[in-house]
Amino acid sequence: MKIGYARVSTKDQNLDLQIEALEKAGCEKIYQEKISGSTKNRPELDKMIEHFREGDELYVWRLDRLGRSLKHIIDLVLGLSDKGIIIKGLIDGVDTSTINGRLFLNLMASLAEYERELIRERTNAGLQSARARGRTGGRPKGFTREKISKLLIMRSFYKIQLSLQRRFTSHLV
Repeated sequence: MKIGYARVSTKDQNLDLQIEALEKAGCEKIYQEKISGSTKNRPELDKMIEHFREGDELYVWRLDRLGRSLKHIIDLVLGLSDKGIIIKGLIDGVDTSTINGRLFLNLMASLAEYERELIRERTNAGLQSARARGRTGGRPKGFTREKISKLLIMRSFYKIQLSLQRRFTSHLV
């Protein structure tokens, strides 16, 4: 079965161009969403994934309609491919039913893994550099003794002030 997925990021945007292309491709069912690709909860995408059976074909206008990050798109496409779903991108020419399409998909997966490793390396290098300069990350450990002493003094002053106010206002009544 040919199944289409159309998505735009905001409610102001229009799905017509994507839907028209998916209909021309022969999609029997088209799932539509007006929601950001970075949103984890995408009900129509989830419904579509549940609906798939081995041998079905997923048509998208472009692969970037499936998600915002390369990692998310690749993970989704690889997961669907493992279930026997063929993915076709109408504009970008992706077709996982062909050897070239699978090669492209594997290259994209390798690039996504490379990107993750680069980010991890940069993060670790930044943390090491900060530690070498005497900086530590994370939230403050809590109140120091000095801060606790100041807070106790402030509380005492507040209680004294409150007591004085009560005495003063009781004489006025």
